Amino acid sequence: MTTSETIPSAGHVLETLLRTTHQLHLQFESHLSALEVPEYLSGPRLRFLVSVAEAGQIRMSDIAVKLGIKPRTVTQFVDALEQEKLIVRLPDPDDRRATFIRLSETALPLMQKARLAMSESSDRVLASLSPEERSQLMRLLQQLTE
Repeated sequence: MTTSETIPSAGHVLETLLRTTHQLHLQFESHLSALEVPEYLSGPRLRFLVSVAEAGQIRMSDIAVKLGIKPRTVTQFVDALEQEKLIVRLPDPDDRRATFIRLSETALPLMQKARLAMSESSDRVLASLSPEERSQLMRLLQQLTE
């Protein structure tokens, strides 16, 4: 075998990674549905809610920076999640132009279901990997994002 036959091209690796990500997303959505998490709680909205939950309370401008998304996208997320009564807006007492957001009481049980779905989905997907392989995969993925 030649070297070009044994080493996958960068394009093939990236294509496989994207295909794998798509499959993981489908499995996660399936688990959410099985746990009766409402359809309006998509993966991106859940990631947004998780970030708000981790912060406890956060300025809308700060979450945009933290997630690397545009302020307009944050507004769209907040508008939709507020309509579903999952996010509460609070005025910033130190800056009249800024707004804090936090999770509502309604969001907490849904977040628990979503975390359970993510845990079950993760366990199923990674079941064939040894702990060492999981560590190696994690290092490689982190290396790609640096």
